[in-house]
Amino acid sequence: MEKSLHPFPPIIDENSKILVLGSFPSIKSFEESFYYAHPRNQFWPILSAIYDMPAKSREQRLALLKSAKIALWDVVAVCMRTNSADSNLKECEPNDIPSLLREYPNIERILFTGKKAYTLFRRYYAKRIDLTTALLPSPSPAYASISLEEKLKIWRELLRD
Repeated sequence: MEKSLHPFPPIIDENSKILVLGSFPSIKSFEESFYYAHPRNQFWPILSAIYDMPAKSREQRLALLKSAKIALWDVVAVCMRTNSADSNLKECEPNDIPSLLREYPNIERILFTGKKAYTLFRRYYAKRIDLTTALLPSPSPAYASISLEEKLKIWRELLRD
């Protein structure tokens, strides 16, 4: 098993207010060269519903993020893995989130799309980053213990806070 490097940069600009962090791109995201690319992942349908904007194409997704002032990245820069499950991520090395936040000081809070991202962030940065954080219900199709409607309600509350 060889190490995988995070394949793409953060999506962020000087107007971004919320940083949404995942753990590490899925194999499908690697193939598509874009975040949350698995067709059953609920990330884009949730954001599309909250902000009432289409999110089918890469261009629409980038426009939605820009309009909503949401930045997107992942906690893990390098890891070993054999599949897309967060539980499978081994020997993780973090992205340099403190440098990103220094470069983009308008970020007001950080939301996480899963427990693995939240746990790793706390391990690496709990004492170094002093921003409000919250855990979103995972948009992964593997996380089916709550309905899409429940996820949507919680995401809306945390994003529109």
